[in-house]
Amino acid sequence: MMVLMRGPSTRTRLAALALTGVLIGALPASAALARSPLSRPTWLSRVTVTEYFPAPEAWFIGKAVTTPGLERKSRVDWLYSARGVAMEGDGIGLDGKEYHIATVGTSSWITARGRKARFGVGGAFAPFWRTEGFWRNTAGAVTFPLLEGGWFNGRGRRFVKPEGITFAEGPSRPLRFYRSVAVDRRLIPLGSLVYVPAYKPMNKDGWFRADDTGSAIIGRHLDVYRRPPVSSSDTGRYLRDNRIFVVPAEDVAEYVKAARSARSGIPPIPAWLVRAPR
Repeated sequence: MMVLMRGPSTRTRLAALALTGVLIGALPASAALARSPLSRPTWLSRVTVTEYFPAPEAWFIGKAVTTPGLERKSRVDWLYSARGVAMEGDGIGLDGKEYHIATVGTSSWITARGRKARFGVGGAFAPFWRTEGFWRNTAGAVTFPLLEGGWFNGRGRRFVKPEGITFAEGPSRPLRFYRSVAVDRRLIPLGSLVYVPAYKPMNKDGWFRADDTGSAIIGRHLDVYRRPPVSSSDTGRYLRDNRIFVVPAEDVAEYVKAARSARSGIPPIPAWLVRAPR
């Protein structure tokens, strides 16, 4: 995840982060859509693993604006940018409370230049912002007022007001840090258990539950839910060409009962992980 950070060299630092290519949704070309969801325990190869977390409002630099659906003002880039609640789904406000995006209406995504965005296409600034809740400068590019005065990318000449987006208090859904993953349910059914060997050092056994989805999660792509990093410069892990093991939701009970993971050399599944988070 990348954020619009504080400081006099904000745009330079943002561009430097963007060039790392660590962008949610930047998938390898081999990540094709599934024809049908997995129907039996399966090893999958060539899987991309990224991370996401509630976006801290304190990391953002935009001016506070009215928040549709809430009786509070929020930093505009925290609300509508592709590094904020509009993309992550959840955020932590300056007051320490959790908030989430409740409805998105018919909005989609645009690039920093103000053009239609496609995930994984067009470089690090695609997508950049929702198609509402921003200003256009004289060139038609996205800009917004800054918390400390001035504008992000030149003075705004026309405001595109939010029409269908609303926000609400609390988390969007119950999730567990380093235990919940977002998946493309066209490939991995929600409620499935997923073993990611690369994450054994992070949660002791590498097992996750498919509890979430996301518009940027396409095909062989997992997004691991984690705590927000200490620093906004920490974009989270970005791992390519992983091999994972998936137990589809309909097979979980039988798989756990038969203790098949132990016989296959995979760490045992924690019993509590089978149940959905509350």
